[in-house]
Order: sequence, then structure tokens, then C-alpha cells
Amino acid sequence: MQRRVVNSSALNSLGYDPSARILEVEFRDSGGIWQYFGFTTTAYKKFINSESLGNYFVTKIKGKYPELRIR
Repeated sequence: MQRRVVNSSALNSLGYDPSARILEVEFRDSGGIWQYFGFTTTAYKKFINSESLGNYFVTKIKGKYPELRIR
């Protein structure tokens, strides 16, 4: 999945596959890459347009979607 670098102290890059509804997040500190499943296009737009990507991730995504660490 193609990811784009983001301006965040917690996250390094984000990718999104709308047909599969998968969000992919690369974390800055650990370098870990995680996928989150069942993520709608509307949710992705809200995420990338949020004031703080890290805060949005912690409050709206983490623990709320099925996830898989891929690296």
C-alpha cells in the first residue's frame, strides 16, 4: 500500500485503500506499521483533516478497529 508522509509527532506516514477499507499507519518512534480494517472513506477523511493526527488516532481509532501489525 502506498503511504504518504504526514506532519505528526507520533505518526510517520498513512496509507488508505478505500476498496478494501484498510487504513495503514506507520509510527514514528517504533517504526511499526499497523493495518486497521473496516475503515470507511468518511473516517479516513476525518482522520487526515483532524487538528492532531496522534490525538485522533488514540481517541477514535486505537482499540476500535480490528488491527494487524505488519512490521
